[in-house]
Amino acid sequence: MIETAVRAHEPEISECRPRVGDRRQVQVQGRLTWRDANGALRFVSVVTRDVSEVDVYVECQTPTSIPLYRLVHFKIERAARAHAEFPSALRQGKVLSAVYRVSFLRATTGTPHGYALRLLIELGPQANTEQKRRRQTTLH
Repeated sequence: MIETAVRAHEPEISECRPRVGDRRQVQVQGRLTWRDANGALRFVSVVTRDVSEVDVYVECQTPTSIPLYRLVHFKIERAARAHAEFPSALRQGKVLSAVYRVSFLRATTGTPHGYALRLLIELGPQANTEQKRRRQTTLH
């Protein structure tokens, strides 16, 4: 009986998944556009905080609420598209993305501080196969 009680209080070891891509901290202006539940077109200005080949974290400039798993179009400002830190898909224009994580809520507005977006792009032949495998397993 004592052995059972000890096992119940043992800390659980959580399995940490490695990041899908190498993240780089890059701060540039961008824009998110999406359609709300009523079909109305919405948009918000954002600033990128970190970027990888398959995802990006953005912070909103104005209070806004985008639901989890909402499809959005993400686009960085034209002047920043030549930046070598960005994936080629982002340098070409707007990219269909999915909101896969919503950060903590601001106490003043009750809206999220930022969003993690999964870029819905096809990884090219130059991407390594491990990154492709990880991306497929995280999307399913």
